[in-house]
Amino acid sequence: MGGGAAALAATGVSLSPSMAAPGEASRPIRLGIASYSYREFSRRACIAMTKQLTPLLTIKEFHALYRSTPEELDRAKAEFQKAGIILTGGGTVYMLKDDPDDVKSYFEYAKRLGLPMMNVGPTAKTLPMIEKCAVQYDIKIAVHNHGPEDKHFPAPSDALKLIKDMDPRMGVCIDVGHTTRTGKNLIEEMRMAGPRMLDFHVKDLKNLMDRDSQCDVGDGAMPIKAIFAEMLRQNYKGIVHLEYEINAMDPMPGMIKSFAYMRGVIDGMAG
Repeated sequence: MGGGAAALAATGVSLSPSMAAPGEASRPIRLGIASYSYREFSRRACIAMTKQLTPLLTIKEFHALYRSTPEELDRAKAEFQKAGIILTGGGTVYMLKDDPDDVKSYFEYAKRLGLPMMNVGPTAKTLPMIEKCAVQYDIKIAVHNHGPEDKHFPAPSDALKLIKDMDPRMGVCIDVGHTTRTGKNLIEEMRMAGPRMLDFHVKDLKNLMDRDSQCDVGDGAMPIKAIFAEMLRQNYKGIVHLEYEINAMDPMPGMIKSFAYMRGVIDGMAG
């Protein structure tokens, strides 16, 4: 039994793809997965595990390498499509070089995979180059914040200061864990982002200032209900991607639990 199947079997829960995401498209808040959650698994296993929970996946390089040939990217795209997986984005893609050709190469990668958006880690200097390519390729860009350790954009509001007058394709991916660790008010950061909140990475922390306290969603201090309430207030149309960074070798039990909790909150709010 492969790693993904073994992880699922260990939970005692059997989910078929047809049962995995009942009404996901019709939910007021749609849940996806960040493939970083499956960083220890192959693309095939990533696909198998994703299908148990949702058809929506934002892909990390582990599952389609930047250095791939066009033909290799075509095969990867076809494998996801055959499995019914919708690639909602990619990244985090670090665009740190002051080099237009380097920036362009990542857009070529995204175009080949059919990605509508990329989560990026830029610098203030590379943002104008990225904006130019976002317009040229018609690919949305969501600047991903990475907390106190991020010397460029610790919180979403740090990126918003620079992109507020840029093309509407330029926005932010709010990572809830990294945002709370900056000490900023998460809900206020969401309100400041408004229509530039293009993507969302969700996780839970027992201590909102401690990155090593991550737990299954619903078991920690993250204000999940308030987050979803703010999304409903804003009529957020993006995806909420679970980025499950713990239990790397056996993520499925915790991911299933996290999805069940979040779906329960969403369905409860939807009446």
